[in-house]
Amino acid sequence: QVQLVESGGGLVQPGGSLRLSCEASGSIARRINTMGWYRQAPGKQRELVATITSIGITNYADSAKGRFTISRDNAKNTVSLQMNSLKADDTAIYYCNWRGRIGFSELNYWGQGTQVTVSS
Repeated sequence: QVQLVESGGGLVQPGGSLRLSCEASGSIARRINTMGWYRQAPGKQRELVATITSIGITNYADSAKGRFTISRDNAKNTVSLQMNSLKADDTAIYYCNWRGRIGFSELNYWGQGTQVTVSS
């Protein structure tokens, strides 16, 4: 099992910055994994923001490239998302995600979500 606890959401003006953090804990949290952030805006499907593997390979949605930076601290089992130049379109609930495998089984865990609101 993996438990994910997010922090760092809030209200920010357009052009501002926020940093989201997520800590993973649990019996298998330190297995090889990919962690990342997804978001869901009202009336829309959940979408990828960015992911990072255990060895630091990153993947970004086009909307995040150049503005957001994902990073992780394997010693602390945390993943962070630095968001700069925020726009109103970035308003959404942001979810932390952990993906790994045990044998042939793929495991997928989600945090409870943290609200990000970009508004003047």
